[in-house]
Amino acid sequence: MTAAVVVIARGATLPAAALPILRSSAAVYAASDVDPDVFGVPALGDTQVRDLVLIAGSRREAKAAALIRAGARVIEGPVPPLVEAAEVMDRLRSPGGCPWDAVQTHESLRQYLVEETYELLDAIEEGDRVALREELGDVLLQVLFHARVAVEDAADPFGIDEVASDLVAKLVGRHPHVFADAPRVETVSDQNLKWEELKQAEKSRQSIVDGVALGQPAVALAGKLGQRSGRAGIPLDLFPDGAEAAAQLFRVAATARRAGIDPEGELRAVAKRFARDIRDAEQAARDAGLEPTTLEADGWRKFWPS
Repeated sequence: MTAAVVVIARGATLPAAALPILRSSAAVYAASDVDPDVFGVPALGDTQVRDLVLIAGSRREAKAAALIRAGARVIEGPVPPLVEAAEVMDRLRSPGGCPWDAVQTHESLRQYLVEETYELLDAIEEGDRVALREELGDVLLQVLFHARVAVEDAADPFGIDEVASDLVAKLVGRHPHVFADAPRVETVSDQNLKWEELKQAEKSRQSIVDGVALGQPAVALAGKLGQRSGRAGIPLDLFPDGAEAAAQLFRVAATARRAGIDPEGELRAVAKRFARDIRDAEQAARDAGLEPTTLEADGWRKFWPS
């Protein structure tokens, strides 16, 4: 049994419980996965020291792992769950991890991002707090997964830290009235206008429709275009005309979004109510001893929920 101590650092931060030992020990060294200069101690290298204190970035570092196997005491602070989630994703993607995770690409993961987003939407619409918590985790997994895949890109690697840093810069830059000395924004409508102005300048957009995701569901896309065109003052009479269903659907969705209504969400709510009515009618038919697949128009009307 060794009397050595392994202290796990998080970046440049040491766990508070390790400080008394670090201050009293004459043999404190840095493992290969931390910068000795950050902690002001020498690198361990091939030095053979008994009863040393080793500062490492991970239990998996070679010298740290060997000391731990020999019985060294380990001191580490609690890992923030968000950091732990990223580390779990790293482990799954690394050699010896999960074979399925290891072969995924941005393209192969697209379907799961869409599916998990819709499951989150469903949890929100149903007011299911348990499902909401779970589905938020599943969407977070997609972000962590894509960021981990992006690290491995040979031409343009970036990871979750870069993603988070860009997000912080965007949020701070688009809220100068909160984080800088810009005049206060008093209303939501003023904030929306300022947000669009900042995005236009930030991304050097040449058109009000730049940045609109054209691959989103058609009703949502029509709504978004209706909203953007409304902010620019484009009149309703310039909307696509014609009596065909597609043009009518566009006009309804775009006009609804201009009025502050989410056409995608509202249409989905109506569709879900219709699906529930079908289930209720089917059950009513079964309760009456009839097989729902045999119902014709009058039968459906008879059992349709009032």
